[in-house]
Amino acid sequence: MAIKKFHHVAYRCNDAKETVLWYKEHLDMDFVLAIAEDQVPSTKAPDPYMHIFLNAGGGNILAFFELPNSPKMDRDQNTPDWVQHIALEVGSMQELEEAKERLESKGIPVIGITDHVIFKSIYFRDPNGHRLELAVPTATDEMNRKLDEVKWDMLNEWAETKKAPKHAAWLHQPEFDKQ
Repeated sequence: MAIKKFHHVAYRCNDAKETVLWYKEHLDMDFVLAIAEDQVPSTKAPDPYMHIFLNAGGGNILAFFELPNSPKMDRDQNTPDWVQHIALEVGSMQELEEAKERLESKGIPVIGITDHVIFKSIYFRDPNGHRLELAVPTATDEMNRKLDEVKWDMLNEWAETKKAPKHAAWLHQPEFDKQ
């Protein structure tokens, strides 16, 4: 079996229409499909929902469910707030900077531009409280090659020790030539 792409990634939302309009206005994502049912197809549970689908580019779909009969949505309280997020790639630093300015001009708080060395990004929240990240790749071919060479060693060391391996510590050294 070979996975071709994400068919869709689904999250919950408070209000389907508000979510569609927000993603269109702030991230220029087109609304591509709505499915509404009174019964869940997979479980046959009587639970009405609105399932909306947005074009995230490159054949990727970001979807949301509005569930009016479920308890108020919340995030996983056992996971730090910064962990759960949706990261979307943009094409250039100029696009990232313009998105930051546009979001802030609409009163949306933005964290960043954060330099992760292999990419730069900004963070903000949608109207449902989901943390979003816009990222632009900045890695060189050499950086990607070095990271690829150590990925299994890092994973195996982590699996044994649960301590951060130092195989890619060069990413965070000030003397590292980021050019």
